[in-house]
Amino acid sequence: MYATAVVFERPGEVAIRRLALHAPGPGDVVVETVASGVSTGTEKMLYQGTMPRFPGMSYPLVPGYETVGRIIQAGPDSGHRAGTMVFVPGAGCYADAAGLFGATASTLIVPGARVFEIGSDLQDNGVLLALAATAYHAVQRAQGPVGLVVGHGVLGRLIARTVMALGSAAPIVWEKAAARRTGATGYKVMDPGEDGDAPYGTAIDASGDAAAIDGIVARLRKPAELILAGFYGERVGYAFAPAFMRELTLSIAAEFRPDDVSAVIRLVETGRLSLDGLLTHRAAPAQASSAYRTAFNDLGCLKMVIDWRKAA
Repeated sequence: MYATAVVFERPGEVAIRRLALHAPGPGDVVVETVASGVSTGTEKMLYQGTMPRFPGMSYPLVPGYETVGRIIQAGPDSGHRAGTMVFVPGAGCYADAAGLFGATASTLIVPGARVFEIGSDLQDNGVLLALAATAYHAVQRAQGPVGLVVGHGVLGRLIARTVMALGSAAPIVWEKAAARRTGATGYKVMDPGEDGDAPYGTAIDASGDAAAIDGIVARLRKPAELILAGFYGERVGYAFAPAFMRELTLSIAAEFRPDDVSAVIRLVETGRLSLDGLLTHRAAPAQASSAYRTAFNDLGCLKMVIDWRKAA
């Protein structure tokens, strides 16, 4: 069995290749991919070659953990049936390329326990479930009400929406880039320099910018809480004295868990959380090289989708 896949041959080089797949086992499902999202956090670092080393990381690699597709073959022990739409948060099914995170390909072979069934009405918005689960995980880490979110990319927007979906008051969102301050749904977005001086108790940083931490801590009140929800390629640090005076608790919201995905699916299905309005750009697989550059460099691109229905 073979798949057409996006491959990072080496840092800075994107290709489309035909890859051999490992044979499916009785617990596996074979998924025909509909759409894959491009991550501007981890995938950007993989593309740039700045990702810290992880076990199993090597080039060439297939990126991606934001895929939706339809099961076309289900093993007897997979717990699924053919025809079901699923969200796939990654795959490692390639004979001649690393799968980190491995879901940006036309066909995927994945353990049935790893995929999540979704309703057909979710459609391409299903690629956002990874970021929505990341947002949910970060909000659940908070010990107090989240008053401040830093960064108004897709993750920041989903964190703000999740705070409200879980019944808390709308947070304030900071965003330095004017092009990213539009599109708020029920909360306010502003430049950090225009936010007055009212203190916040709990903040979540979704910017991935380690240099922003000191400025965030300065706006927190005692006892302060800061949750890092982005992925930081460089060393993270902060001035000790301001953190000391605020008795800062700093938490890291690591990768989402299966329970987070399930919780987000329930929020979406019950209408409490919307994933609308976040997919801004689309490309065919053959346009992958330019699509990734757009996703990583164009502030107007919130979420790039590789549409496998447009494959030649």
